[in-house]
Amino acid sequence: MNFDIKTEQLGDDRYVIALAGEVDLYTAPEFKQQLLDVIAQGAKNVVVDFTDTTFIDSTTLGVLVGGVKRLRSTDGQLALVCADRNITKIFEITGLDRVFTIYATRAEAVDGIATAGPTPA
Repeated sequence: MNFDIKTEQLGDDRYVIALAGEVDLYTAPEFKQQLLDVIAQGAKNVVVDFTDTTFIDSTTLGVLVGGVKRLRSTDGQLALVCADRNITKIFEITGLDRVFTIYATRAEAVDGIATAGPTPA
């Protein structure tokens, strides 16, 4: 199975979760657990980096929606990094591009969550 997950803490409440490979029905539970773990550790601002991700499915979208709901309840935010047109198109088709701020690079996302306030619910 082609999947990897790495988490990096950038500050007291800022984290980056980088996903590589396919995030689907079989691998999304591991991603969900990692996301819940960083939120439990006090994360307010989370960047999910899809730079090295080759595929996502509806299970992945569900994990992201659940994560953004949890973060917003504590005035946090979840941002995405994705430059792959095939993946960004999924967010556009589902309307989730209006729920998540999607950045082209990790640096832009990290800067974005550092300077932006919480996203309105």
